[in-house]
Amino acid sequence: MMFKKWLSVVFTCFIFLSTARAQLVIEITSGADQLLPIAVVPFGYTGVNRLPEDIAQIVEDDLSRSGLFKAIPRSNMLSMPSKEADVFYRDWRLLKSDYVVIGNIQKLQNNQYRIGFELLNVLTQKPVQKHSSIDVSAANFRDAAHYISDKVYELLTGTRGAFSTRILYVTAEGDKKAPLFKLQVADADGHRPRVVVESKEPILSPSWSMDGRNIAYVMFRNRRPNIFIQELATGKRQQIAQFRGLNGAPSWSPDGKKLALVLSKDNNPEIYTLDIATQKLERMTNHYAIDTEPSWEPDGKGIVFTSDRGGNPQIYRLDVNSKRVERVTFEGELNTRARMTPDGRYLVTVQKDDGNYHIALQDMKTGRVQILTETYLDESPSIAPNGSMVMYATTYQGKGILAVVSVDGLVKYKLPSADGDVREPSWSPYFK
Repeated sequence: MMFKKWLSVVFTCFIFLSTARAQLVIEITSGADQLLPIAVVPFGYTGVNRLPEDIAQIVEDDLSRSGLFKAIPRSNMLSMPSKEADVFYRDWRLLKSDYVVIGNIQKLQNNQYRIGFELLNVLTQKPVQKHSSIDVSAANFRDAAHYISDKVYELLTGTRGAFSTRILYVTAEGDKKAPLFKLQVADADGHRPRVVVESKEPILSPSWSMDGRNIAYVMFRNRRPNIFIQELATGKRQQIAQFRGLNGAPSWSPDGKKLALVLSKDNNPEIYTLDIATQKLERMTNHYAIDTEPSWEPDGKGIVFTSDRGGNPQIYRLDVNSKRVERVTFEGELNTRARMTPDGRYLVTVQKDDGNYHIALQDMKTGRVQILTETYLDESPSIAPNGSMVMYATTYQGKGILAVVSVDGLVKYKLPSADGDVREPSWSPYFK
């Protein structure tokens, strides 16, 4: 009974008002204690009077958003070199910058640009990344900037950056009695939003395929939930589940061949898997309790899901081959919406304690649980493909927003929409 009430609360929280059509705005609220000082110098350019985007500013924003870097303000820079021969390292030592990113942009034919960049170590006075260049069109300047950010991040942290990834999220706009729901895709920093599908009925649970080409989601039709798969590039859409009762919570398997989903076609919500190619459906759980919110483990051998079979909603693990089920979470009044980090080390959940819903992180080796957020109505966690950050939906100043927290809890930032509420985030995988 409590679980049904919880489901009702979550669904009610989702039916929100907004005028959401706009890109998200990043507001960094906290970072790590020891930030790495870095200067991202405005890129020089030749053959053009005006650039489509400020590459250096995007790179600076990306690195700052990671919470690991402290950017040297442009107003403090003593010089603005665009190639290593023009760099006076003493200038950057005076500014206490450990690293410098420099670059130049050359206009080519057919609206193409060649963007060159270098990462320099101020202490050793040597390049960390020697001069490298990429050719892009004017429309792909932001992609080039995110690519550079990823390279710099990986060179300095040893972890692959996730700035070139994308996010899905759901917005709603208009009248409270008849809102228009939109599933949107945007860059990981909230820029370049694009509507994927819109509906006068709710859209829920967007999920990326592991190659990033397809998405799955739940869309209501005539007040009944149905599951769709859609190709992002073409918009081609296929309805794959329209059984009697509940059709919900699609989750792609790591190999992209199956979906885990929740169906109540046999009267009780259970976990099923659907082979996308053959349309073969296999029932994975068989219990009188409510089983829901499946999510695959990174190796595809198990599925974590929410169930109230122990009394209150908690997270359980299902072995895909044996169908053996074991309980995973024990702390907190309840745990829901589980997601695992790509290395399988940590489990991220929505944990309720003292009436508040927080994002929690459980170490699967030690069992230690850490509360990552301080807000009170957090939901729908989604993990970056490098495992460093968790995006989730929450409420801020009476409005639904997206927020991000690092897995160590030190780095936090918000992504409120300028025009309304947002919910149901889903962070993309790497694009090969």
